[in-house]
Amino acid sequence: MTEGLYLSYPSAFLIGLLGSTHCLAMCGGISASLSLALPVGRGFRLRQTLMLLAFNGGRIGSYTVIATLIALLTTSAADQWAQLAPVLRSIAGILLILMGLSMGQWWQGIRYIERVGAPVWKVLSPLTRRFLPVHHAWQALALGSLWGWLPCGLIYSTLGWAALQPSVGSAATTMVFFGLGTLPSMLATGYAATWIKKLQGQQQIRQLTGVLLIGFGIWTLPLGMVLRSGHGG
Repeated sequence: MTEGLYLSYPSAFLIGLLGSTHCLAMCGGISASLSLALPVGRGFRLRQTLMLLAFNGGRIGSYTVIATLIALLTTSAADQWAQLAPVLRSIAGILLILMGLSMGQWWQGIRYIERVGAPVWKVLSPLTRRFLPVHHAWQALALGSLWGWLPCGLIYSTLGWAALQPSVGSAATTMVFFGLGTLPSMLATGYAATWIKKLQGQQQIRQLTGVLLIGFGIWTLPLGMVLRSGHGG
């Protein structure tokens, strides 16, 4: 598990970076609205930066909380049933493959998986209105903490991978690295860097991202583990 743990952090960051197009579709609008709500004037850029960092910090924090809750279940169960590991690995791999198919716009079956989190979001989404419009960093932080629970196939795919980690701490850290991978595009959207959205909206970029995510998924499956063992890791 030590090798897998070492590789998982940069891989989680890369998944977040590759999946940024999906993040822009799910969270880009609310991130951009934070800047639009601020009055233009002296100190605007500083206030804008604080708002964006607070919102995305809350968002990444919620990912970490979810991963911690899942890991508390999976790590304790894995201690009792060793056969659970291949099952978790299969789920994580399949989710990544589904996300890759969605990113490449070949098949949107991941939307059925996203419905799993709909009941939780139905409860939390009304709370987001309490922090709108956002005028202070603490409001942005609270909004991001709630927004991180928005049903998202990319997050669920990475959570499946985080569940494979040997400890609660490593699972939470995996989601931190994933969140950091999504950060550049999310910050750029907040700064109104529309050229990034245009670049990531190109079909070739989406398909390349989809292929890479599918590759991650296949490598995560138990078959991929066997192949890694056959090639000396």
